[in-house]
This record gives sequence, structure tokens and C-alpha cells, in this order.
Amino acid sequence: MLTKVKTVSLTGLDGTVIEIQTDISNGIVAFDIIGLPDATVREARERAKSAIKNCGCEYPKKRITMNLAPAAIKKEGAAFDLAITLSVLDASKQIDIYDREDTVFIGELGLDGSLKPVRGILPMVISAYEHGFKRCFVPADNADEAAIIGKIDVYPVTRLNDIIDHYDGIHPIEPVKLSLEKLDTAVSVSLCDMHDVKGQEEAKRAIEVGAGGLHNILMSGPAGTGKSMLAKRVSTILPDMTFAEMLEVTKLHSIAGTLPAKTPLITTRPFRSPHHTVSAAAMSGGGSVPKPGELSLAHCGVLFLDELPEFHRDTLEVLRQPLEDGVISISRVSGTLTYPCDIMLISAMNPCPCGNLGNPNRVCTCTPHQVQRYRAKISAPLLDRIDIQIEVPSVEYDDLSRIADGDTSAQIKERVNKVRKIQLERYENEGITANSQLTAPMLDKYCALGDDESRLLKSAFERLGLSARAHSKILKVARTIADFDASDDIKSMHIAEAIQYRNFDRTGY
Repeated sequence: MLTKVKTVSLTGLDGTVIEIQTDISNGIVAFDIIGLPDATVREARERAKSAIKNCGCEYPKKRITMNLAPAAIKKEGAAFDLAITLSVLDASKQIDIYDREDTVFIGELGLDGSLKPVRGILPMVISAYEHGFKRCFVPADNADEAAIIGKIDVYPVTRLNDIIDHYDGIHPIEPVKLSLEKLDTAVSVSLCDMHDVKGQEEAKRAIEVGAGGLHNILMSGPAGTGKSMLAKRVSTILPDMTFAEMLEVTKLHSIAGTLPAKTPLITTRPFRSPHHTVSAAAMSGGGSVPKPGELSLAHCGVLFLDELPEFHRDTLEVLRQPLEDGVISISRVSGTLTYPCDIMLISAMNPCPCGNLGNPNRVCTCTPHQVQRYRAKISAPLLDRIDIQIEVPSVEYDDLSRIADGDTSAQIKERVNKVRKIQLERYENEGITANSQLTAPMLDKYCALGDDESRLLKSAFERLGLSARAHSKILKVARTIADFDASDDIKSMHIAEAIQYRNFDRTGY
């Protein structure tokens, strides 16, 4: 008898509906799976055989031929187990899946028939919904994550027997009902606050501007001046995530297997801080079937690179194209996958190998050649892609000893939200959300300068030997500064402040 059961396969963030066609006939006892299965899918034969027996059903001692259609797509992972097993039971008439046309089955089986959670359940269920399916059966541990979208019935399954009893009408499984309001109130409170940072008013202003326009930032200064402390608080002043952003970030972390336990939906902006020994593949994403790397896991949030010159040169060069495009493409023999990585890059570095150059209280022991070689580890093209480059000087004792009186993260975030709202309204029909994403034609439209402003920028361009990219970065940052002043036009003071944030261009760094 020939039967068909549906499941979903992932390629990057995109899902493909897989039809499992099973034919049971007389002949030599065998179980053949065709349709480009990998080793894990082929091993599903043994897991299915054992699970069927241990659940009190009879494994058919006949010839079983199973095709995973479409046959041209490579099938990988253990998420096919449940659909493969049910297809065998359906073909042997031990279960009647009466709603097969509207239902998908996803999950890994243990030998005892228990269902194990799988990676990527959210993008799989979203794909099933987009293909018109009305219900899906998933492992109980994945049920809350799968139910996030709320537009498809999600049935939690603990054991294979649960589905058998469901279709026999003995113990129907109730779909999961998840309250998004409950999730929103469960967001953890950050212990980091900009109010904790004493002194460094110029750096805090630069970071606020960066958050307002989603600009990348590089901080340079002696060791112990608060660069890392500032960076760890950037995510506390960024705007709240939209539901669409939450879904997209959760999908990426689900595929990578980094979704925290009992967290079906990521509701706070990611903050990723990889160690400087991270490889280029870990940064961009890798594996025989590429998984999201640090760049994509920081999507809609902050990627913090501390001690920037200590990172491998090839790892840093990986950043160049994603910082411009907001996506990263990973090519392997099996194909090319594209993951989003719309991030705010925050990086920090010492001015020299010993970290004391510019510190009035300590002596730098580095030679000029060592300092030059250290700084040369960061290429000029990468520096050009960082909008805001600032010096973070040593903090005076008077600043450290006084009670903190600066703005809190909540107060700064309120100002950032107002600026982002201005940009969302301005670029409503442009397909972008922040000033940092402005394209060349948009710069002419939204960053037009008056005569005085043009003369100021021209003077800086010629005296500092700026590149064309640095010129556009200054315009974008000036546009953000003007938004903080609620000014429709970019004025000379906005241009002047933006030029001050190109510190390495000004100092010949």
C-alpha cells in the first residue's frame, strides 16, 4: 500500500515541504530510503523499527520502499524520524492519518518511542504555515517555540503512543495556547546601566548617536578607561524589538541550537562578544551545512569585538561585506546560504600593545615600530566601514570619586526611540529603517547640504584626505545628529560633530 506523510526540511532560514512516500509490498524483507538522505536520515530506519516495537505496534516484515520527495534536495538531520515512522504505520494500516493533507510531523525519535527536541523548529513551522498547512505535531519540548507564530495549531507530543492514541480517538492531543503578553512581561531586567559609567561624557554622547542611527563604533584608549563597560551597555539604550525582529532572531538562534532553555521567543536584543581567538568560519558561519555564525547571531543587536587588533586578520576581513550589506552569504559544495546580519558593531582597542600609550599615569614601553605594527593589524578598508571612531581617555579621580549623576539607560533610550521614530517615518517607503542604511541616491535626497555646510565638509575632506566612503559616513552620522536636534536640515554644527567622530582620519591613525 502507498501512503504519503508530510514534514519540513530546512535550507538556511527557508523551509521545504518534504513528502514521505511509503510503499509496502511482498518480497525480501528490507527497508530502503531514497531521495538523497544523509547518514542521519538513513539511520532513521533503525530508530523507527525499534520505536514501533517498543510502542506495542508491529513492525511489518515486508519490503518497505520510502521516497523523500522532491528527490533532488538533500535531506539532513533527525527531524524526519517522526514522519518516517508514522508513514510506515500508516502504510501498514496500524494508524489512519485522516488529516494528512493539512498536517506536518516533525521530531526526532528515541528507541523507546520518546520524542526529542530538534533545532530550527520555529522556521520549520513558519514554512509549514506559509505552505498552507493548518496543524503540526512537534516534540513537547519544542511546542512553545513552535506556537509563537499563533497562526497554526501546534500539538505537543511526548511519545509515539500519544499520536497513535490521538488518531485512534482514545486521548486526543490538545493544541498549545501560548500567551505573548506573558512572554513580554518575562523579559529579564539588565543589571547594566549607562548611569554606572562615571566620566566619559564625550564617549557616551558618541554611543548615543551611534544607537540613534545604528552606526558602527570603534573606541580606542588606554587600558582600564571603561571601553568594555560602555560597550556592554549599548544594548540597554537600543529601541525595543518589534515582533518581526523577535521572530527573525529566534529563528537564527533556533537553527544554531543556541536558543536558551525555556525561552521560546527572544525578546531582548542580542549581545555577542566572541573571544579574539574566534575563527573566520565561526564568525561568518560554517559547517558542511552552514549554521549561523557570530555575525548572524548578533542580528538586530550588538556584536562587540574587544581587543580588535588581537583578532586574526582573516576573521576581521570577513566583516567587510556584511557590514555594508546586512547579510552574509556562505558557499559550500552543497550550495550557498544567506543569513541576515543587520548588526551594530562595537569594537574596542588599546592604542599600543602594552595599552599605556596616552595614559598620563603610566609609561608606554612600546617602540614606534611596535605601535605601528599593532595598529596596522586593522586594515584601512575595515576602518573606513566604521562610522564613529573615538578616543576614550583616562578617567580623572574626581570623576570616579563623585556620585554618578549621568543619564540612565532608560532616559537615553527614550531619546534614541524618538530619533528612530523620525527615521522610520522618513524612510517608510525606502525599505530601510536607520540612517546608517542610506544608499548613495538616498544621501542626495535626505542629506542635502547648504553652502556653508558644503564648504566645511569640503575643507575637512581635502585636509584629512578622506575616502569617498568616509565622506558618506560623515553625512550619515550628521543626519543622525540633526535628528537628535529635531532639525530637518543638516547644519554646520552637525557636520563638525560628525567630523570629530572620524578620529583616526584626523590623527593619521
